[in-house]
Amino acid sequence: MTDPWTNRWNERYSAPEFAYGEEPNDYLKEWLVKLKIGKILFPAEGEGRNAVYAAKLGWTVSAFDISVEGQKKAKRLAEKNNVTLNYQVGQLETLDYKDNEFDVIALIYAHFPASIKSQIDTRLNKYLREGGTIIFEAFSKRHVDYQARNGKAGGPRDIESLFSIDEIKNDFGNYDIIELKEIEISLHEGIYHSGPGSVIRFVGHKKTI
Repeated sequence: MTDPWTNRWNERYSAPEFAYGEEPNDYLKEWLVKLKIGKILFPAEGEGRNAVYAAKLGWTVSAFDISVEGQKKAKRLAEKNNVTLNYQVGQLETLDYKDNEFDVIALIYAHFPASIKSQIDTRLNKYLREGGTIIFEAFSKRHVDYQARNGKAGGPRDIESLFSIDEIKNDFGNYDIIELKEIEISLHEGIYHSGPGSVIRFVGHKKTI
């Protein structure tokens, strides 16, 4: 990732308010309570709202982001809620996660530059145990139409950084699909996710070989 990419997120997360609010994502909430509590990883976790929620449920939580300002906010939110996070800062390939370490990986608006997003999915796949679960929600390629109508819709402006159902099927081909759909939702997540948007939602279980 480029320095401008890192600087962008540090600038956004350095503001006093939480950019996407302090409450967890609705789709994460819907699915996480259905799963047996274990170890969970949150890539591109930003200010920690989803990681803190999981920790409050009793999960052992790891998270990472490229933004040190995001980590600071996440630690503050964790302290406020009396929970502990293992939150690292850095690009994924520099971090010390182990193969088959996690029971769940939650990719909630984990948008990466188009040139590396499939590589990251491939690497994350190694860290999830067989039978483990992916919970995924991110903006679809159709979301650019919503961005054109609403400046607060959020998400990358680069359509190649957005997702399609075919990309998810390709990146997570070794998963049993529990749910995979593209839908319109109404977002109420802080000042940067506000109003209608188009998202991909995916839950899958990693196949046992």
